Amino acid sequence: MKIIITGAYGIGTYLARLLSRNKEELTIIDDDEERLATIGSDYDLLTMHGSPTSVKTLKEAGVGDADLFIALTPYEDENINSCIIAHALHAKKTVAQVNDAEYLEPAIHQMYKELGVDELIYPETLAARDIINGLKMSWVRQRWDVHDGALVMLGIKLRENCEILNQPLKNLCGPDDPYHIVAIKRGNETIIPDGNDQLECFDLAYFMTTRDYIPYIRKIVGKENYVDVKNVMFMGGGTTAVKALQTIPKYMDAKVFEIDPERCEELNQILDSNTLVIHADARDVSQLNDEGIRNTQAFVALTGNAEANILTCLAAKRLGVRKTVAMIENPDYVNMAESLDIGTIINKRSIAASRIYQLMLDADVMNVTFLMSANADAAEFIPKEGAKVTKKAVKDLGLPKGITIGGIVRNGEGMLVSGNTKIEAGDSVVVFCHNIHLKKIEKFFN
Repeated sequence: MKIIITGAYGIGTYLARLLSRNKEELTIIDDDEERLATIGSDYDLLTMHGSPTSVKTLKEAGVGDADLFIALTPYEDENINSCIIAHALHAKKTVAQVNDAEYLEPAIHQMYKELGVDELIYPETLAARDIINGLKMSWVRQRWDVHDGALVMLGIKLRENCEILNQPLKNLCGPDDPYHIVAIKRGNETIIPDGNDQLECFDLAYFMTTRDYIPYIRKIVGKENYVDVKNVMFMGGGTTAVKALQTIPKYMDAKVFEIDPERCEELNQILDSNTLVIHADARDVSQLNDEGIRNTQAFVALTGNAEANILTCLAAKRLGVRKTVAMIENPDYVNMAESLDIGTIINKRSIAASRIYQLMLDADVMNVTFLMSANADAAEFIPKEGAKVTKKAVKDLGLPKGITIGGIVRNGEGMLVSGNTKIEAGDSVVVFCHNIHLKKIEKFFN
């Protein structure tokens, strides 16, 4: 697949790393030679110095033969214009990053699609969705819903009181059991388990289940003593925080700490009455105590400083907060944050990359998420009539090592799979994979 990216910034650099690892034919365009020099020395790709909106530059990059054109500069006008030009030059599919949720309104989105911008990516909205999902379930590190919860994936950190530790999974996750373990993160290792694997204390385990059995999962992993989030504190009043606060459930009361007085005034105008804006530095422990941190169930750190987010989440945990969420844009800090048991990690680069991954696939794919903590992908495929995956039972499909099928949704009903399950055309099939590009799974579903 030939892919062209404009903008060697955060998301573009992160995506380039993922795609170059998968041996895609990749070119990245930027008007800053220093940024290009850095990315060109680190990854297997071509770089081109030039303006993303220059017809000459795009022609020289071969945009007319591009399967996917992705515009990821910080400037939404530039991104949209370059996608329109790329479409006119016959790029097959275009994606533009935008900085305003207005672009996602259906009528506006459709207007730009007619102009040649196939997809609009707004990372802040995607990140806010993940933050709110995390707050709704204080005992879960990550939640991913398929078909509005017909199937649910839960990433859970296991402790000593988990009652399913140190037992072969074949004794726990049989055909009649209400959950499957689809991935395990143990230290720096990711495991796509089989029946002989066991769960261990401090594993981050990914459960696939149905909505009705979430309370049962909570019981067996020993999380019933985790109180639901009713009071939450946010550090940083940036765009991601605003998007999260605008969609926070009504039963939650929120406080947001912001050190810029002018931004505080803006937040008071933007946010509704269940959010209290506080002009203060949340890194000040005495300030946290004064504002009731010990009666708070969740703390969300969303500043642009990863170190501050990590350290403040640690302080919140020591003050008794069970649920912490930290925004960490630098991938190098992710493993450190996990080793410190920070909790839910939000990385806008990986979230946006997950959405773009979906656009790269030829099969009918409804949903893709990147499990950053486990370095694994989860995707929802819909097999076509006569597809290979529909011709044999799951155990006889010959799926490559590192792939497991977590469940299916058929006629709106979520179902877990066993080796004897026969997948049908039109099912929504949830696939998990580690160290295998999703493109290699497409042949089973086309």
